[in-house]
Formats: sequence, C-alpha cells, structure tokens
Amino acid sequence: MRLNDDLSARTVVHAGAMSWVPSPAKGVERRMLFRIGEEKARATSIVRYAPGSRFARHEHPGGEEFLVLEGTFQDETGDFPTGTYVRNPPWTGHAPGSASGCTIFVKLGQFGEADRTRIAQPPEGGTAMPRQPGVTSSRTLFDGANERVVIEEWRSDIELDNPDGLELLVLDGCFVEGGDMLERWSWLRLPAGEPLYAQVGSKGARVWIKFAPLLHDDVVALEDVTSGARSSA
Repeated sequence: MRLNDDLSARTVVHAGAMSWVPSPAKGVERRMLFRIGEEKARATSIVRYAPGSRFARHEHPGGEEFLVLEGTFQDETGDFPTGTYVRNPPWTGHAPGSASGCTIFVKLGQFGEADRTRIAQPPEGGTAMPRQPGVTSSRTLFDGANERVVIEEWRSDIELDNPDGLELLVLDGCFVEGGDMLERWSWLRLPAGEPLYAQVGSKGARVWIKFAPLLHDDVVALEDVTSGARSSA
C-alpha cells in the first residue's frame, strides 16, 4: 500500500473528518495519513485504542514516535497520559495498549539509523522557547538527529521558514494555509524550501510541528522494517 508517498508535494489530510479503519488488533482503529507498505510499514497515522485493547509485543525496526492526543496510552514502561510525547529508537519494542482507551498520533519507520535517543516528555514537558511574533507559547520536545519537534500556541498570523521539511498536526483551533482550512487533527506536510504561511483566526491554534527531512538519508531500509513484527499503526 502506498498513501501520500510523494514527499515532494504539499500534502493536507483532514484526519478529524475521516472514518476509522480497523487494524489487525481487536479494538484498535486508525486513520492513515502516510504509508509505504502493508501491516509492516513506514507509516504516519492517528490510532484509537478502545478500552482494554492492545497489540501483541513487537519491535519497531525503524523507530517509533507518538503523541498522546486523548486518554492514557500504556506499555511495559508505564502510563502515558494526554499530552505525552515519546520517541522509541530503532529496534526497540513493546506491547502497547490502553485500559481506559486512548488516541495517539504515531509515526513508524522514519528514524535515522543512527538515532538512539529515547525521549518520554510528560504533558507540558520540554524546553520553553522565547516567544516569536504571533506565538504565545512554544515548547521544544526534542532537538537532535537533524530534527526539532515543538508544540506551539498561535494567536495571530504565522510565517515559518522550512529549509529541511515540515510536518504539522493541529491539536486545537484552526488556521488557513494554502487556501485550506486546517482544523483539529488536520495534518500538513510541506517539502523542503516551501515556507508555511498560516492565517490564524481569533480563537488561535495549538499545533505539533516537526522540522526535519521528510525521510532521512540513513533511514532503516524498508525491507528491514517489513521483516519486523506486526505494526501498531
């Protein structure tokens, strides 16, 4: 399966309006945003766990990062409530699930091979950054491996340079970019060199942003990803 795999093209998915698609695990559903591969894939998705659902233990050969959007995500390493940001580097594994139910934004198989840093930022964690024009709050969740991941709150129009590549998920609020209204759980991906111009309404917007190459030069080979265990997204 290939979905939104042209990384040279601006891509918008209004995930908040999509239908949920069942996964192989009972009670786990997803909204696919980007995918190369079948169940063992390089993928970006929004995944919903019903109460009591879980995946069997599996590895992520190409790494995994996720942001908890709702509820509490769980695995052997602990409980991760709404707002937690986690990076599990290549070849780590777990048995994810949720006793009470949760929804996460998750990226699989997209780490650089040399990225070995595990991050588990709690809600409101990270490093506060100086405010820029139009930005009322900015927190850096991760800065390394040729990536920078932030959560920001916007209150007026925003212009962002984009030398390497940019990916954004709207957490709350809305804005207009490129003629598209991006609302809660809308996903935007811009290729390197294409700046972002956001027209932010009176209610503002809260966004998760990754500044990074859209695919690292040393990303784990897809055949290595597909030789791993079952996907969780």
